[in-house]
Amino acid sequence: MPVIQVRNVTKVFGTNPGSALPLIAQNWPKEKIYRETGHTVGVNAVSFDVKAGEIFVIMGLSGSGKSTLVRLLNRLIEPTAGTVSIHGRNIVEMGTDELRQIRREKIAMVFQKFALFPHRTVAENAEYGLEVQGKSKQECRKKALEALELVGLANWADSMPDALSGGMQQRVGLARALANDPDILLMDEAFSALDPLIRKDMQDELLDLQEKMNKTIIFITHDLDEALRIGDRIALMKDGSIVQVGTPEEILMRPADEYVERFVEDVNLSRVLTASAVMRRAETIGLDRGPRVALQLMKDAGISNLFVVDRSKKLLGVITAEDSSEAAKDGRLLEDIVIREVPTVAPDRLLCDLFDICSSSRYPVAVVDDAGKINGVIIRGAVLGALARQSADSREVEEGHAEVTVG
Repeated sequence: MPVIQVRNVTKVFGTNPGSALPLIAQNWPKEKIYRETGHTVGVNAVSFDVKAGEIFVIMGLSGSGKSTLVRLLNRLIEPTAGTVSIHGRNIVEMGTDELRQIRREKIAMVFQKFALFPHRTVAENAEYGLEVQGKSKQECRKKALEALELVGLANWADSMPDALSGGMQQRVGLARALANDPDILLMDEAFSALDPLIRKDMQDELLDLQEKMNKTIIFITHDLDEALRIGDRIALMKDGSIVQVGTPEEILMRPADEYVERFVEDVNLSRVLTASAVMRRAETIGLDRGPRVALQLMKDAGISNLFVVDRSKKLLGVITAEDSSEAAKDGRLLEDIVIREVPTVAPDRLLCDLFDICSSSRYPVAVVDDAGKINGVIIRGAVLGALARQSADSREVEEGHAEVTVG
């Protein structure tokens, strides 16, 4: 079950918000509803799920509804309609005490403005949420120091906030959220107030922390590069509605409509798309087969190379049609003609790093995981096709594959 389930959540601002709901159901645009009723639609019938351990980015331009939406997820703003379920429990129906418990124990929030107490030390700031929960002074200190260690500020525990840089202050805000050990982190434009270089460092910090923490994170941003860099999935908002939810690759390669297409048109795909986004199925053979079988497989597939794998699909090397033909004549085995030194890349290798590898290699480039198992193969045509916004199995990419592997 998803950690967070949002169903038809709507927020209308005005004196009689319920009066706008029938108009929303009739798909009236937000501007027309405002003209006719004087009510503003902040969030319009939004639905999505968030999986455990996922960084789910909600992004959009100013006024798109993203910051309102994140506050609906912990009822800092009351929904006009819809449900928000945390671990299967609908928080919209919760009473004050139960909601307070959820906020204290399950959900933490990191804001754009650091909101640190200037009269409290770094450690005391990190302890604050635990104090509110009524934890002992000893436990508060212990957990606060552990959280500060996570964000690299253990040595600054007894410093005052004004002695820290902006990036360090934001880390204190993050440590305060982490000290409670919440299941869910809500981060509303958390890095937007930082200088560009510090902001990139904080993005790296968050990704590194996520490797250790495996929290469920809702991250709000107006910055597409930031969304593409840190998001496992992205929800793109416009006028209070979600226009597309997908992985960074899906958003870039298969935009849902013209708005999304315009939104991403200036993105440098080579610095976002990865090897896994453009790889195709690898044609493989085991060492227990003979060179004549290898030749037949190559002929059937219209290629001139086969990757050799063991029984667990671990990559051993590559064989060529020419070597297989010679081996068939003189009775040699595949093991005698395997070329062991072949180019490989990890699935998360960026396209910008693949140009030189693909262009300088005599063979297609194998995509292998940490265990050495082959996941797929990349050929030059797939890289060029992706950058031309064509899918990896399009006609031109297939022609590119033939050009690289058959000739």
